[in-house]
Amino acid sequence: MEVVPHADAEEFARLARPLLERDPVRHTNALTALDALCRGAGEPALLLTVHDDDELAGVVLRTVGWPMVLSALPAALVDVVAEHLCTVEHEVDAANGPVPSVEAFAAAYTGRTGATAHVAMRERLHRLSTLTPPSGVAGAARPAEGRDVDLIATWQLAFLHEAVAALRPPSDQRPAVHEAVAHGGLVLWEVDGEPVAYASARPATAGMSRVGPVYTPPARRRRGYAGAVTAAATRWALDHGARHVALFTDLANPTPNRLYRRLGFRPVHDVLEVRFVPG
Repeated sequence: MEVVPHADAEEFARLARPLLERDPVRHTNALTALDALCRGAGEPALLLTVHDDDELAGVVLRTVGWPMVLSALPAALVDVVAEHLCTVEHEVDAANGPVPSVEAFAAAYTGRTGATAHVAMRERLHRLSTLTPPSGVAGAARPAEGRDVDLIATWQLAFLHEAVAALRPPSDQRPAVHEAVAHGGLVLWEVDGEPVAYASARPATAGMSRVGPVYTPPARRRRGYAGAVTAAATRWALDHGARHVALFTDLANPTPNRLYRRLGFRPVHDVLEVRFVPG
């Protein structure tokens, strides 16, 4: 096995995309991160391909500020990647991916470095089967506009703090929201002209769109708005070229897992995010 580092995102994408696009839902995080890198919207921190002779066997990528993505690294290859990272003295602060790969990597990496691994989040990846929007929810959906950026940026920061306590997101979410509004897929749910929830669907990559974040302010919850706005964002994705729609749920919160099942989403696999503390 040979681990090859890459400095150029376009070169890395040329090699990695065929593997990732075989299963765009499984590799949803990797594909959206790679798409951002190729658009100049992110900064690469780590780009690796793993080769078995002439065959590409695995892909690892990390963008600045986000965990290393291991969805395309089989558990059997974690040792060679961990050894490479230690050899080049590349410190890893977090990793995310299917449970078997992340658990195996955490064991290999901590065993070599003396770091400790802490579980930051347990999630479940879902894939849309047949969309079934909820009925009887007051209000209606509308596309987000420029006038909504400040409100959504505030909600998005609240979502990030609530969803991932260990994450330190940029305090100014307006650039990210501006970009989402420009691409479309950012949907507000309104009641009597007042926004009460929002959901975002990413433009399709390899025929796959991922829905999230989905956020309802605490005072507006338990009225069906989250389900309604998620269905509206999912419909936008389907109408704009997505053949597959994915989303993640927090396993610590059973409510959205039940909600998204009613909307037509079905579990794919469980996902683990770990953070490493140097020994």
